[in-house]
Amino acid sequence: MAFVSEDEKTEDYLFKIVLVGDSAVGKSNLLARFARNEFYPNSKSTIGVEFQTQKIDINGKEVKAQVWDTAGQERFRAVTSAYYRGAVGALLVYDISRRQTFDSIGRWLNELQTHSDMNVVTILVGNKSDLKDAREVPTSEGKALAEAQGLFFMETSALDSSNVAAAFQTVVKEIYNILSRKVMMSHESKKQDAPLEGKTVVLQAEENQQPETEAKPAAGCCSS
Repeated sequence: MAFVSEDEKTEDYLFKIVLVGDSAVGKSNLLARFARNEFYPNSKSTIGVEFQTQKIDINGKEVKAQVWDTAGQERFRAVTSAYYRGAVGALLVYDISRRQTFDSIGRWLNELQTHSDMNVVTILVGNKSDLKDAREVPTSEGKALAEAQGLFFMETSALDSSNVAAAFQTVVKEIYNILSRKVMMSHESKKQDAPLEGKTVVLQAEENQQPETEAKPAAGCCSS
């Protein structure tokens, strides 16, 4: 869900984004690096609800990304529909050094599609790219899965911060682009209606809509 402020000159959007994936793939550290530029080498599984809000400037508009962590529920396969409700973006995370976390992506993607309220802009994230010597999942495999599922793709490292901001920004910018197109279409078809300012705008992507931009990792993110 995206909220539009009453100030028509400085539209303020709030996008809910969820982090999804097996336990210990680094979701909490991705969030910590993105929101606070912090990293916890000995971090334990998240307990309790956790989310952080980070501001991103897009085309002069202030966009707030409210990023939710699974709160350790993934250890018990108890991530509920309430966690996904209202989400318009998702980072689907696996650990490049643990093959089983990559093999779980299909299940997480199915759960995301089943429980979310709408089609969600999703990026497949191969985290811990700094563990080059321990890699079990080739970059090409991650890219192939992302292309097959119509997802964006990027490899990241919460440890050295490579591509962390870029992964979140890719999702937020695509959500913003979809919303902008829908607002324009709404204005064109309903010019006599009251303006959108002060109302809640629900971002509802078309069925099976694919991202317009090709999912391309940023330079330097895919060294093996």
